[in-house]
Amino acid sequence: MRTSTAPASDSPLVRLCRARDLVRDCFTEPVTLVDCADEAGLSPWHLLRSFRSAFGETPKEFLTRLRLERAKHLLTVTGRSVTEVCLDVGFSSLGTFSALFTRAVGCPPTEYRRRVRAWVTAPGFRPWASIPTCFVRRFHG
Repeated sequence: MRTSTAPASDSPLVRLCRARDLVRDCFTEPVTLVDCADEAGLSPWHLLRSFRSAFGETPKEFLTRLRLERAKHLLTVTGRSVTEVCLDVGFSSLGTFSALFTRAVGCPPTEYRRRVRAWVTAPGFRPWASIPTCFVRRFHG
């Protein structure tokens, strides 16, 4: 975790962006409200109110959203287990991860993976290319 204090001359928005960047850069680590406040040079409660006002969500909501977006990506493109994905994106509890994922996405991680994989194809893969040539010759008009 990086530690720095924003200069007092920075504008309020610049300070909030520093906190947001900290969350974005360290989303797989345990980032606290105090960490964000220190980065912005604000009190935790002032940061919380200002962050929500500026970005429409709290630092914790932003962190959770980033983690869930990354989890969706990993579930789509990797074969890693749900538990591994959970830990990869910074959650320490599979139950919490699954509950938050289900609430945000509308289905559990395993079902999400099953659904989305039906729509995703590998780059360069053409389904028709897997048809044996003899069938193409035999049944092509």
